[in-house]
Amino acid sequence: MNLFITLAFLFFIGSVSGWIIELLFRRFISSSNPERKWINPGFCTGPYLPIYGFGLCLMYLIASLENFQLIKYPFWNKLVLFAIMALCMTVIEYIAGIICLKVAKVRLWDYTNEWGNIQGIICPKFSLIWAVLGAVYYYLIHPRILSALDWLSQNLAFSFVVGLFFGVFIIDVVNSTQLVVKLKKYAEENEVIVRYETIKADIRRWCDEKKQKYHFFSPFHTYIPLSEQLKDLKEAFEEIKKKK
Repeated sequence: MNLFITLAFLFFIGSVSGWIIELLFRRFISSSNPERKWINPGFCTGPYLPIYGFGLCLMYLIASLENFQLIKYPFWNKLVLFAIMALCMTVIEYIAGIICLKVAKVRLWDYTNEWGNIQGIICPKFSLIWAVLGAVYYYLIHPRILSALDWLSQNLAFSFVVGLFFGVFIIDVVNSTQLVVKLKKYAEENEVIVRYETIKADIRRWCDEKKQKYHFFSPFHTYIPLSEQLKDLKEAFEEIKKKK
């Protein structure tokens, strides 16, 4: 099957699955959400996280390297594969994080309190988690991915659904980028870094206090304009500024 269609399909599956993972993580585990509210993860409106889409594509390609037997002994060969997966995912995480931080003045996630972190973007703990997820992918998911790709090769009509996904996804990214531009403008004017997830949690909390309807897929949408909403959160930004 065409490699482009294969990677497009994997990006679709990875982005949606990653969104579900992050949704559950923020709801039940994340310390940034002590109220345990449902908060839409990522900067897009829809249920997908591109970083997981890219990650799944990379894991698929890296898992395919096993056929080349990088190391003679199977055990060490697999460990090297998992290490490569962790390294690649960490690099993706760092590139995405540094672009958002330096260009858009937005921090999508924060590992500042984690040991050994680099700029709060990556840290050993989550690199190890990526390695574990790489092993989980290899043993539990990769065989099913291969079966899914075999099914897709026999049902290419489903590629229409994948194409529809990318159409919606591109429109969503354009609209979400406009929001990020507004946040960037505010961040530059006030010399702060915008903590994206923190702001969404604060807006969720504000809606609950004001008994206003909270829009899960449009967390920045309230009856108050975004510029006014950000002014109400200015103290939180000043705290970030002081830490800098």
